[in-house]
Amino acid sequence: MKNQYIADTDTNLVHTYNRFPVVLERGEGVYLYDEKGKKYLDFAAGIAVSSLGYGNREFNDALKEQIDSLIHSSNLYYNTTCGKAAKALGRITEMDRVFFTNSGTEAIEGALKASRKYAYKKQTGRCEFIAMKDSFHGRSMGALSVTEHEAYRAPFEPLIPGVSFAEFNNLESVRALVTDKTCAVILEPLQGEGGINRADEAFMQGIRKLCDEEGILMICDEIQCGMGRTGTMFAWQGYGTKPDIIAMAKAIGGGVPVGAFAMTEEVARYSLEPGDHGTTYGGNPFVCAAVAKTVEIFEREKLTEHVKEMGRYLTAQLEALKETCDMILEVRGTGLIQGIRLKKPVGETVQAAIKEGLLVISARSDVIRLVPPLVIEKEHIDEMIEKLKKVL
Repeated sequence: MKNQYIADTDTNLVHTYNRFPVVLERGEGVYLYDEKGKKYLDFAAGIAVSSLGYGNREFNDALKEQIDSLIHSSNLYYNTTCGKAAKALGRITEMDRVFFTNSGTEAIEGALKASRKYAYKKQTGRCEFIAMKDSFHGRSMGALSVTEHEAYRAPFEPLIPGVSFAEFNNLESVRALVTDKTCAVILEPLQGEGGINRADEAFMQGIRKLCDEEGILMICDEIQCGMGRTGTMFAWQGYGTKPDIIAMAKAIGGGVPVGAFAMTEEVARYSLEPGDHGTTYGGNPFVCAAVAKTVEIFEREKLTEHVKEMGRYLTAQLEALKETCDMILEVRGTGLIQGIRLKKPVGETVQAAIKEGLLVISARSDVIRLVPPLVIEKEHIDEMIEKLKKVL
């Protein structure tokens, strides 16, 4: 008989998710537990969100304290945590100005609007975008317009015009699409949903140079690959270059729904003004307390160094697994965002992993995506490998 909670949920919610038949109840460390007490090793982290794992006492206490103080006040007024969170994000992003949103998709919307407003104020006449094939930036109309995935786009076309798609890691493909109407190039330094595809250093540096030469902006989508997951606070920082605008979300709030986009002072000076963009809930005291505490823990615990160490170990263990498993075609990624490309679609493998007490997710149809909490240790990697061996 179908679980009653699942049956009730399916009855009352719009069916927009293909959920797995698991009812999660609580989390502890890097493990999740369902309503019957079954334990799952979590290598999904809520799709790269729960970077500190579950039940971090310091993080939880900060949120409880903020709840007792003030949850919401609207952006008509200042609040005591917003400035603290903005300063923290400015420090780790190396950006000058921050706008808080409710999600990563909203952060992309803001980044696109800031780019167009920048061109408008500069009176360049530019309004078009170059995005990447295999990209994913969200499901709102603006974010979908720069997402190259026909299954997501087709039901909602026509989308925003003036978007062209270049080959990822092919600088000449980008260059060929630049016109006097191009206002920005948007890309993920490491594509998550698109299959765990990492940008080459020459590609990232080449885009930066191209944007400088043409007078257009470079936008990095760091929503999934940012906040320590690649071994630097943000993935672009590993390339020796710097974008003009970055979009972020997921791990910046440790599980609380919050996003942000940040920009250089130059972009801020010539882009958004009062009335151009807004949000009722973005930057409220509660989510900003989460952001500030998350950044504090990251910096104090030197989590990026831990990610580098665990990432090297994870890579080595995955490569060793590949040598013993004919099903695996390729291991790719870096740090604690890695993918295993199989010879067949991974849907059945992901479901089989759940039965073994392991939570993983897919990227495209043939890649198992591993994005665990950043606090995992070698013992957890070893446990994951053993479970995955059984499944494969």
